[in-house]
Amino acid sequence: MNNINSELTRLIENQKDNFPLEQKFFTDKQIFEEDFKHIFSNQWVFIGHISRIPNKGDFFITEIANESIIVVRDRGGDINCFYNVCRHRGSHICTKTEGSLRKLVCPYHAWTYNLDGSLSNASMMDDNFKKEEWSLIKCNKNIFEGLIFINLSNKPSDFNEFISPLKPFISLHGLGKSKIALRKVYEIEGNWKLALDNFHECYHCHPSHPEYCDVHSKDYIQSYGAGSNTGPESLSFKILLNDWNKKVDKLGYFRGEYSENKFSNFYRSAERTPFSGGRLSETKSGEPASKLMGKFKEYDGGYTTIGPSPFNSLIMSNDFATCFTFLPKETLKTVVELMWLVDESAIEGVDYEKDNISWLWHETTLADKRIIEDNQKGVLSKEYSPGPLSKMEIGLEKFKNWYLEILKKSINQPSY
Repeated sequence: MNNINSELTRLIENQKDNFPLEQKFFTDKQIFEEDFKHIFSNQWVFIGHISRIPNKGDFFITEIANESIIVVRDRGGDINCFYNVCRHRGSHICTKTEGSLRKLVCPYHAWTYNLDGSLSNASMMDDNFKKEEWSLIKCNKNIFEGLIFINLSNKPSDFNEFISPLKPFISLHGLGKSKIALRKVYEIEGNWKLALDNFHECYHCHPSHPEYCDVHSKDYIQSYGAGSNTGPESLSFKILLNDWNKKVDKLGYFRGEYSENKFSNFYRSAERTPFSGGRLSETKSGEPASKLMGKFKEYDGGYTTIGPSPFNSLIMSNDFATCFTFLPKETLKTVVELMWLVDESAIEGVDYEKDNISWLWHETTLADKRIIEDNQKGVLSKEYSPGPLSKMEIGLEKFKNWYLEILKKSINQPSY
């Protein structure tokens, strides 16, 4: 461990400003393991929505690196998250990715658990065996506006502190009274940091994402693109934003922007911005795609972008929400899951069409998969060396610096 810490410290100290990370950060298995331990496991990450498991006994599995998490609704209606590890000899209990069941039964030796995680049956054990001591191990969990957040740390950060600045942005859209219209999973043969680097800049948008560029103006792409202040400021977009802010104030809707103003273990951002060209929704036509959600009584011509953690993003029009979750699987594999949420009363085929609400980000994510995989192939070459970043890649530099600072702090903490 000391060797990897020494090597990581050397790599961190050798990083140059306004250049991407060195090759090892994208290819080394030990660094991936350190990333998972110190970066992913210490973040609150949403992995699903409560509407996916509406009935008692409904469950789904989330797999991240070597961890498998059972998310299940119990008989009292509560949602529980457990490590998918039998307390007997460690077998996975749930071997299917989703479904419904009355109890959690290990397929190896039939240890049986109630939906609240308590052990109900373990046959042929000694007389002094106490079932109450062998419940399933809980995973840290919180639910806000229907989003299920987990944290894999043994000492998780305070959830209320984490969610507090994001509350008004999320609550505006009423995700707690929404449902999943569609889910898609994209497996990407690339390191998780390459996937997130791509998501933190829009330098690649014009050559690679014609759909995104049809929906969003050139001025927005230049100054905001992939999130809060990721490029040089555009005067014309600033004028558009100021005019839109006045309109939103008259309608009485929440607006604003949030970003970390000093270094934090959290990596959060949020903003409300306008569409251009009279668009009302993030669709091909710009026309509404479903019923209004949350607190909206009429369309305000804008949308909300939220980054609760590096591994999540919410992009929400007035009438539907696109939710992103990035899950590190292996050194060279990342899974991206997209959920599209609509109002809980919306009816498919009447109020919305799946292809209409998913068009933009499905096409964009397919293109991103290709881009990231091509990027990873090049980074594996012995001839790879980082090149200078452009003025459109400010977001990538911000993320890199945050990542390096967290990693440096974590590996230098004394262990006892």
